[in-house]
Amino acid sequence: MPKTVRFIGAFFSTIVDAIIIFLLLLSRLNLILSACFAMMEDKVEVKDVTEQFSSSQQSDSLLQWTNWQLIDSILPTGGFAHSLGLEAAMQARIVSHPEDLQSYIIHTLENTGSLLLPFVYSAATSPDFQTWQQLDMILDATLTNEVSRKASVSQGSALMRVSSSVFTEIPSLKMMRNLSLSNGDVHFHHAPVFGLVCGLVGMDSETCQKAYMFITMRDIISAATRLNLVGPLGAAVLQHQVSFVAEELLKKWKNRGVDEACQTSPLLDTVQGCHSYLFSRLFCS
Repeated sequence: MPKTVRFIGAFFSTIVDAIIIFLLLLSRLNLILSACFAMMEDKVEVKDVTEQFSSSQQSDSLLQWTNWQLIDSILPTGGFAHSLGLEAAMQARIVSHPEDLQSYIIHTLENTGSLLLPFVYSAATSPDFQTWQQLDMILDATLTNEVSRKASVSQGSALMRVSSSVFTEIPSLKMMRNLSLSNGDVHFHHAPVFGLVCGLVGMDSETCQKAYMFITMRDIISAATRLNLVGPLGAAVLQHQVSFVAEELLKKWKNRGVDEACQTSPLLDTVQGCHSYLFSRLFCS
């Protein structure tokens, strides 16, 4: 009998020890599984953050390509068909030397900054149909000569047509263009169209305004080269020199509303208005 009791006691003791060991192993296994799940969650979170960062980087990179395309001379908007009054100023003997040319470019850039940048800025910060339509109407009433008005409409129409065909990921561009053409109540002036396109593609307002100043400077210097006022190398040097002044003019006139739009060089505007009276001319304006 005592042997049986001892055997039963030893048996139960062994079972209890086994249960304790099992519970300890189960607890350890639970800790290991918890750690594994935590590591998996961390990896998922890191992966999500990495994917978001990569997506953001990709978006920024694509935006840079779009920025460059909008200011590229290969974009068929008709900018090189216009001299911004330089041809008329040359025939009127206002510009006859490289020194005169530099002064003319600076005054034209200031005129652009004071008169047109407010329309670019307003359209870029509110790229919707109603704002664009209103800005277009205001600018049409603001421009004082028929030559600059026609040039603005011509380039703006071309830019809107090209943008709606190129940037197919923004269907609102094509919708706005088609609606405007069907209604016939929009003139497609260049400055509001440029701001609208820049705003819709995601360009910030300051870059948009700087780009508009750049294409203005680019078109004048290109016209000067074809008018034999300056050679290709001299044009490149001149563009670099004027860029410092252009930056200061941008700081002076950027981020203004259309109620502050004004002419700073009315003489240049008058000269451009005489372009249609030239007997022989190379440019449209």
